[in-house]
Amino acid sequence: VTTSKVTYEDPKGVETLTIDFGSTDLQLIAGKMVDSLLVSPSVVQVTSDHQPFIFVDKIKNKTLEHIDTESITDTIKTRLLNSGKFRFVDMTKVDTVRKQLEFQTESGLVDPSTAASIGKLIGAEYMLYGNFSSIVKRTQMHKDVYYKFTLNLMHLERGEIIWADEKEIRKTRERPLFGQ
Repeated sequence: VTTSKVTYEDPKGVETLTIDFGSTDLQLIAGKMVDSLLVSPSVVQVTSDHQPFIFVDKIKNKTLEHIDTESITDTIKTRLLNSGKFRFVDMTKVDTVRKQLEFQTESGLVDPSTAASIGKLIGAEYMLYGNFSSIVKRTQMHKDVYYKFTLNLMHLERGEIIWADEKEIRKTRERPLFGQ
């Protein structure tokens, strides 16, 4: 009788089950990008006297694999927020917020003295956006995957990119001569 075994592992441990993008890659890329952004001279300058509002646009997945780019942006957003340097507006919830505000102000079911006001949302000063791409090469015995993650921080009013960086990961797999 064969039984499967379930174990808990360290979520920060290195995961190398496949050559595909995995949790280790996500942590590595997100961590390096946040570290780079926070020490950038232009970012240090704009965050020295106040916490600018920022929104994170959806990362574009230009690879052929399914990569949960929302996990990448969530990790980056959490680390930046926890740094105390930025405040965030969540553009993914604008429709939900609008519906709730309309309910509070137009339904007649909410006490007007406690209803939130329309037109009071805070506008972001900066937008963080990026791309995730890959190049895959393979032979009968080898597979090589190169990943590149690029992020940009743009001042919305001026359209000026005040920070940009890219991080790369390369993974290779060699098949055994016999067996699998």
